Amino acid sequence: PPSRRPHPIHAHLQTQLLEAIEPLQRGLTATPSDVERIEGLVVELEGRNPTAAPVNSPLLNGQWELLYTTSDSILGRSRPSFLRPKGPIYQTLDNESLRGKNRETTPLFNAVEAELEPISDSEVAVQFKRFWLAGFIPVPAPASARGRLDTTYLDEDLRISRGDKGNLFVLRMNDKNAVLR
Repeated sequence: PPSRRPHPIHAHLQTQLLEAIEPLQRGLTATPSDVERIEGLVVELEGRNPTAAPVNSPLLNGQWELLYTTSDSILGRSRPSFLRPKGPIYQTLDNESLRGKNRETTPLFNAVEAELEPISDSEVAVQFKRFWLAGFIPVPAPASARGRLDTTYLDEDLRISRGDKGNLFVLRMNDKNAVLR
C-alpha cells in the first residue's frame, strides 16, 4: 500500500498541534483559548485527511496513545487529583475483529473492552462489553454503555476522532504491532 507519511503541510500542522497540546496534561489544564486554538488546528488537519476510509484502513490497527481530549470523564475531572490518570492512556484497535480496548495506566489501571460496528467509512458504533477495575476485576458493562466514534483524520502517526457526545480525541501511534488478546 502507498505510504501515509504526512504531506509537508500536514507535518507542519501536526507539529503545531502537538506543540499546542504538549503542556496541557491531555487537556486537563487547557484554557478556553487553548481549546479554541487546538480546535482550529484540528479542523485544518481534518480538511486534509489523507485516509479516505479510516474504518477499513490497516493504519487504524495498533495501540494509540491519547495525547489530548475534551472528555471530562477520561481526564478524571470528577475524581480527586490523586486518582486521576497520571501515566499514559492507550487505545488499542483492531478493525478486522471489530474490537477495541481503552486502558489507563497509573494509578488505577482501569480498562474497558468494546465491540465496534462500522456505520460509515469513518464512523463506528461502540458497544462497551466489559470494564476492568484496577486492571484485573472484570465488571460486565450495561447494555446502555455505548457510543459512536468518528475518525476524522488518520495517517501512520496521528489519529483524530470525535465522539458522539462532542468530545475530541487526538492520539499518536504508540505500537502498530499491538494486538488485542
